[in-house]
Amino acid sequence: MAWMHKQNQTVLKEFILMGITDHPELQAPFFGLFLIIYAISVLGNLGMVILTKVDSRLQTPMYFFLRHLAFIDLGYSTAVGPKLLVSFVADHNTISYHWCATQLASFILFIVSELFILAAMAYDRYVAICNPLLYTVVMSPRVCWVLVAVPYLYSAFVSLVTTIKIFISPFCGYNVISHFYCDSLPLLTLLCSNTWEIELFILICSVFNLVLSLLIVLVSYILILKAILRISTAQGRHKSFSTCGSHLTVIIVLYATLSFMYVQPKSSHSFNTDKMASVFYTVVIPMLNPIIYSLRNKEVKGALHRIWKNLCKLPI
Repeated sequence: MAWMHKQNQTVLKEFILMGITDHPELQAPFFGLFLIIYAISVLGNLGMVILTKVDSRLQTPMYFFLRHLAFIDLGYSTAVGPKLLVSFVADHNTISYHWCATQLASFILFIVSELFILAAMAYDRYVAICNPLLYTVVMSPRVCWVLVAVPYLYSAFVSLVTTIKIFISPFCGYNVISHFYCDSLPLLTLLCSNTWEIELFILICSVFNLVLSLLIVLVSYILILKAILRISTAQGRHKSFSTCGSHLTVIIVLYATLSFMYVQPKSSHSFNTDKMASVFYTVVIPMLNPIIYSLRNKEVKGALHRIWKNLCKLPI
């Protein structure tokens, strides 16, 4: 049995993940599709981390933040991706009680960090475009580290509190999670105790995270837009805006799906719809970010070319 009774309380040993689909004919195509997506995500983000670390020309604040964004994308896609792939080939897609808690904590840590790293990147672009002469002074290494350390510490706090609050609560014995990973909202439906306190905490944190990070992004881009409109040449305006377009695209997709998922009452949720939204920010966005931010970037292409030339010169 996946659970046992102890002093009139149900103690679960494992959970059953329903996965993305229950149609057998879709399991193999989905496995192939998501394997390709996850492989691209791992290679792209890991490559971005290494590239921005070893290339001397990419030692700027912009690429410092890109490196941490890639690390975060690698983190939360790996927290979800391997278990998702297993769900397409396993007869019984189970996850242990402790691994479920670990997956939830890891995912919250990385997804909240992503919001504020994206906000930090928007601020970085604001300084670069609106105050280019003071850029190296304002965006000093110390400031950059503060802008990533604070999100990590805050995200760790939210992650631990949410996970602990859920997993110290009694479960009713029903251990089927209507999702493809251990997320907070599906887990709340399995609790026997009143969940209003946990729901309120998740709702407050979700609104705070989305509103504050989005506010930073909006203010930064309003000021950026005003600065761009003051540029006299069309070429200059295009060059300035091109550094922001990709960032804005990712932000719109990520914030829209997260708002849809978390900033609504539990009673309004349809888990089938939530699964589709979750696929975007757990699997697709981590794959798109290294493509959008790096493969379209001339400096990154140049760094890749230099590394390839150096590798070709090595004696075999």
